[in-house]
Amino acid sequence: MAETGKKNRQFRAEVRKVLNILTHSLYTNREIFLRELISNASDALDKLRFRANRNEQPSGGDMPSEIRITIDKDNKTLTIADTGVGMTADELAENLGTIAKSGSEEFLTSLQSETASAPAADDAEKPDASNIVGRFGIGFYSVFMVADKVEVISTPAFGEERGAAVWSSDGLGAYSIEPAGSDAPARGTVVKAHIKGDAVEFLEKFRVESAVRNHSAFMPFPIFLDGERVNPEPALWREPKFSIKKEQYEAFYKALTYDAKAPMDVLHLSVDAPVQFNALLYIPDSKQDFFGVDRDFWGIDLYARRVLIQRRNKELIPEYLAFLKGVTDTEDLPLNISRETLQENVLLRKINQVIVKQVLGHLEKMEKDDRATYLRFWRLHGKIFKLGYNDFPNRERVSTLLRFNSSALADDEALTSLAEYISRAPAEQKTFWYVSAPNREAACMNPHMEIFRKKGIEVLYLFEPVDEFVMEGLGKYKEWDFKSVENATDDALAAFDDRKDALQQASAPLSGEEQEDFDKLLAKMKDILNDKVKEVRVSRRLDDSPSVLVSSEGAMTSSMEKLLKVMHKDDTLPVKVLEVNQNHPLLRGMLKIFKADPEDAMLALMTQGLFDASLLLDGYIREPQALASRVNALLKETATLYADGRGIPR
Repeated sequence: MAETGKKNRQFRAEVRKVLNILTHSLYTNREIFLRELISNASDALDKLRFRANRNEQPSGGDMPSEIRITIDKDNKTLTIADTGVGMTADELAENLGTIAKSGSEEFLTSLQSETASAPAADDAEKPDASNIVGRFGIGFYSVFMVADKVEVISTPAFGEERGAAVWSSDGLGAYSIEPAGSDAPARGTVVKAHIKGDAVEFLEKFRVESAVRNHSAFMPFPIFLDGERVNPEPALWREPKFSIKKEQYEAFYKALTYDAKAPMDVLHLSVDAPVQFNALLYIPDSKQDFFGVDRDFWGIDLYARRVLIQRRNKELIPEYLAFLKGVTDTEDLPLNISRETLQENVLLRKINQVIVKQVLGHLEKMEKDDRATYLRFWRLHGKIFKLGYNDFPNRERVSTLLRFNSSALADDEALTSLAEYISRAPAEQKTFWYVSAPNREAACMNPHMEIFRKKGIEVLYLFEPVDEFVMEGLGKYKEWDFKSVENATDDALAAFDDRKDALQQASAPLSGEEQEDFDKLLAKMKDILNDKVKEVRVSRRLDDSPSVLVSSEGAMTSSMEKLLKVMHKDDTLPVKVLEVNQNHPLLRGMLKIFKADPEDAMLALMTQGLFDASLLLDGYIREPQALASRVNALLKETATLYADGRGIPR
């Protein structure tokens, strides 16, 4: 039987600890209390609906199932009322006078430890448990962050004893319970918070409305603020797919992301196993600066039973799907457990795995059924998607969806898949060849490309810094290796015949004596360059260019080396092998100069010029003033020789 008369009681010890921590320094986001009180009201309405569906008759007749929030500035109160199942006096004492036992002591211990270790300065960042309130049955107590007194007036909807009771406390260690007066609701619960002086912002309608829309906009019951409904939009992800129109999907996306453009595509997921959840995921129709200002601005909003738990949760999707926008909602998220971190991460990991599988399947279907749309997706989000090379369980599927420009395509807008590359390759080829460059023109001009053009071997063009990490990370695809053209050994393409239309060398082969002189020229060039190069040797890869810098076999490519040097703020020049084309007219001219006078100053100037040009093609330039001086000297000599040859008077 319910108690009669006013009874004063003391909170249990652990509740006093919680109230002390809550009231003093724990939270950086005090509006969480609204989320918790609204969630409690929604739970009460759900319980009423469940029992009514079992033919139990609640008190109050056909009252609407709703939540009403009222602000009274004059009396400095904020009231949240529901028409749910309500509580008896005994239930008020049990539910509000004790804390849920599951994990309570561990929770309190960890919070006290965090609070004790936090800096003492007033402006120091304090531990924020905004996302764990409610997971240990303590959500109600968060109201004391903003209130110095709280009254809970409740009328039970079921049972023999349906008398209304009032629970009241100032949050300092004691509470009272007494019969309610005439202001008791016909059914349900009214929470009246007397707002503190430093929390009067919650007596402003716009502030309360903002908090409700932020955390509880998709509750299953109407929420009214001073008579005006503030959650008119349904939780679209929980609606049947067949009942949702395209316009609704687009409107929800724009409200969620503030994007003026409609999304490119939408995935509506309803999953029952291995974990139950609903998700609404969008592929935006605009690029994101994921490697710049948007670097941390990604993730999927996490809801539990329509209540927002966390914005942009990064555990729900891998980094390479960071272009996705949307929400995920699960009934299974454990909100009242003892080992909450471990179990929660396991659950999110399962959701992550399902989302990845569904998104990859969706993209595969798009690529198969609508190639144009898929290529548009790639141009918008391919730069991010390439990061999937690290997803080892799905590496084969990710590899199939990758796209690149290549030497076999007409322009830099065209794209090819790895499978298409294989279909065009000679039967004996088992290597994907690639070259890194800032654009297609630079890739075509790379001296390392000459032997591949001569042999008719297709080369993938990598325009993004991440691309080489992709190639190294993938390792293989369909038993094919990935290798840079810079690392092609002399015999790597020996098995492939030259193209029939390949240009023949312009210069006649060197005689035996000339070859000996050329070898001496190479030694002289090495002396001139000294420790700037490891070696100067004849190239087997050049056809049109006079020289090229080559890394040692197995070394990283020049583009990768440059990237790492930038990361480590290292501006030293790499020491490589200088390969020269002995059939090039420039080298033949240098041979003539060497034979006439090995100490000719022009020979040194031209050797340094070859080295400078090779450095530039590799993307290095550290001493532009010295380079300009050497170029001017060469131009001076060239102009003089040209004028003398033409008989032009000086």
